[in-house]
Amino acid sequence: MRKQQKGFSLIELLIVVAIILIIAAIAIPNLLRSRIAANESSAVGSLRTLNTAQVTYASGCPALGFAVNYADLGPGVGGTCAAGTGESLIDGTLAGAVKSGYSYGDAALGDGLFGNLNVVNGIATSYVTSGQPSSLGRTGNRSFCTDDSGVIQAQQGQVFSGGA
Repeated sequence: MRKQQKGFSLIELLIVVAIILIIAAIAIPNLLRSRIAANESSAVGSLRTLNTAQVTYASGCPALGFAVNYADLGPGVGGTCAAGTGESLIDGTLAGAVKSGYSYGDAALGDGLFGNLNVVNGIATSYVTSGQPSSLGRTGNRSFCTDDSGVIQAQQGQVFSGGA
């Protein structure tokens, strides 16, 4: 009589590993696409937040107009007007100009500054800002741009050409 076998044979284990690898090969690209879609949605949401914060800042600080940089809208170290009222219009992560795989800033520079297109008597009457993927194809496929009109535009690629 044969001795009872304990455990799995090498062939059985190889078949299980092969099945797991096939499932992973199907699932991983979908996971990466989902992450890119989530980052792009976050970028659009961040630009909406920046638009709302700019309108609130300009309404509360008519002598300054729109904020010149993200720190003026952020927590704690805000600009003259925001610090005086203790307001924090955007979170600290967005105030640092990098969030969810996107870098935010002037449409041309991407440096955490708003591109002020028109300054009259020291009052910023308009702005432009953009969100660009930190790593094209890995964190996002599209760049986004907005201005004081509140319209958010998208463009394939990393550098957004032209204002909103």
